[in-house]
Amino acid sequence: MRALLHPCISLALGALLLGGCEFSHGRPGKDSETLAPDEILDFKILYAENCAGCHGTDGRGGAAIALGDPVYLAIAEEAAMRKVTAEGVRGTSMPAFARSAGGMLTDKQIDVITTQIRARWARPGILAGVRAPSYENLQKSPGDAARGGLVYKTYCESCHGAEGRGGDKGSAITDRAFLELVSDQELRTLVIVGRPELNAPDWRGNVPGKPMSEADVTDVVAWLASRRAQNPGLPYRAIESTPAPGAR
Repeated sequence: MRALLHPCISLALGALLLGGCEFSHGRPGKDSETLAPDEILDFKILYAENCAGCHGTDGRGGAAIALGDPVYLAIAEEAAMRKVTAEGVRGTSMPAFARSAGGMLTDKQIDVITTQIRARWARPGILAGVRAPSYENLQKSPGDAARGGLVYKTYCESCHGAEGRGGDKGSAITDRAFLELVSDQELRTLVIVGRPELNAPDWRGNVPGKPMSEADVTDVVAWLASRRAQNPGLPYRAIESTPAPGAR
């Protein structure tokens, strides 16, 4: 007659057999399981895959402004940053990232991106005692483009050249393609915070000791906006050769 195993030994062997599947050779552990795209909440991954291509590694700037610029983060409210990240800016190079607006990210992922940008790169108090022009055009004023031309000559022409066509120190900012890809708000942001990664100063540094005023910013943006093509997307010759309605 075969000897019977002690009940405790039988239970131990059963546990080993069942547990062996979890630790079998080649089987990935729980920590190595790949997350679904909408479950990723790691800021570094989300930023690298969705933001770095335009705004640069660690927010240092690229084709678009440096999100890691503490001056920018001091004037831009988090709610405004979240709205732009989620909904994009229609007609510009900034796409919508939220699913509700046609993007790929969940609301929670949008929150991670916007809150962590500020948590990691903002510097509280950087503008202490300094009154910066408002991020948004609070007066909703269209601005005075004619006066903006004079403001441009005072604060911008030395770098960006006559009529904004480019100079030794700065790029062409009345370039047709550039103006068609930026909104008035982005122009305003650029005028206020500059592009530190490109050695372009903020509103305080264009003319030493003479910072730009709220009106200066609004008016020079109006001047820049007035340089946009009236028929974006069409070559100039095509516009000129288009017959008037009813013409033969």
